[in-house]
Amino acid sequence: MESLMSEIDFTRYRLELKEELANILTWWIDSAVDPEGGFVGKIDHHQNIYPESPKGAVLNARILWSFSAGYNSFGNDEYLEQADRAFNYISNHFIDKDFGGVYWTVDAAGRPLDTRKQVYAISFMIYALAEYSRAVGSIGAEALAIQLYRDLEQHSFDSKRKGYFEAFNRDWSEIADFRLSEKDANEKKTMNTHLHVLEAYTNLYKSWKDEGLRRQILNLINNFLEHIIRQDNYHLNLFMDEDWIVKSSAISFGHDIEASWLLLEAAEVIEDPEVIQTVIDIAVHMACSSLEGVDRDGGMFYEFDPKSGHLLGEKHWWVQSEAMIGFFNAWQISRDKRFLHASLRVWDYVKAYLLDPLHGEWVWGRDENGQVMKTEDKAGMWKCPYHNSRACLEMIKRLADFSGS
Repeated sequence: MESLMSEIDFTRYRLELKEELANILTWWIDSAVDPEGGFVGKIDHHQNIYPESPKGAVLNARILWSFSAGYNSFGNDEYLEQADRAFNYISNHFIDKDFGGVYWTVDAAGRPLDTRKQVYAISFMIYALAEYSRAVGSIGAEALAIQLYRDLEQHSFDSKRKGYFEAFNRDWSEIADFRLSEKDANEKKTMNTHLHVLEAYTNLYKSWKDEGLRRQILNLINNFLEHIIRQDNYHLNLFMDEDWIVKSSAISFGHDIEASWLLLEAAEVIEDPEVIQTVIDIAVHMACSSLEGVDRDGGMFYEFDPKSGHLLGEKHWWVQSEAMIGFFNAWQISRDKRFLHASLRVWDYVKAYLLDPLHGEWVWGRDENGQVMKTEDKAGMWKCPYHNSRACLEMIKRLADFSGS
């Protein structure tokens, strides 16, 4: 292991990530700020802005988190200015002041458009508001995060079978279509939403040490251990009904590796030694299973369905971002050199194939033939600065122990 460590220039790796974080956030400042307020809803691969596009709650929450986290790490006032911009727009346009929660989308003028309550989006708002409240010491931002947490506990938490229901109408009444997107199964409980509720609650607990919140974080970890992580292969079940009956067979490699490190972060935040050790063991197994999704070029595939044998060999920006962190995390807790190599090779893949040398930021991804996916957004309902900026921030923090800077 010592020889492996000596071969790796951790200081250079960390410097590259610092530079890339600045590149990412600078692109969003230069390209995505809407002069009419907030941030534009869509920018395509060719840098064309669509000023009339709807604005999504997920995108705006992720922008708020990214600039808040950037400021919290480096104290850059320009990042704080953009975090303020994002917070003001969210509080003025996305918060449903009549029924609680947040709107899924607003139109370009900031008027409610799709008013359904998607728990996934509310989770990202909690995640972002908690980060922003620490950036500015805002009691109001933290109070808003706490209120959204209470909205989820009141309306979404399944007190009988545990876990969280996926979606509701604006007034929290039952909805027919639970899906985040057309490719999803129409089921009441999903891995994806539970992962981001866990992520949100973990971030909120860092500054609000509420016992009820701690209990729900523990419940969420147990949801994963008992229902979502497959006991036979350590991949994740993606879609389930209200009784946790599995309704899908597909494997999402990016979510597998993302969950491996987010589960450990949650266990560490609640400071339960027994849970931490359990999750460490599980996280290493999950990282091992995630290696199945790594291509020979170092990039990670999107999805595989063992039932049909179909491999979706696209390599999306967010999957590579999570692989960088998740494999490094697995190396930190196991010292298995396979994981360190995997993390480094993913970053090499990103540098070679996903960074946009013409316009900046990262492209959406590469298709199964290795071609840039030019029909996908550079900024949009799903394309955001959160995954790749978080990869940089997490890795900068983790690499500090191994570099000279």
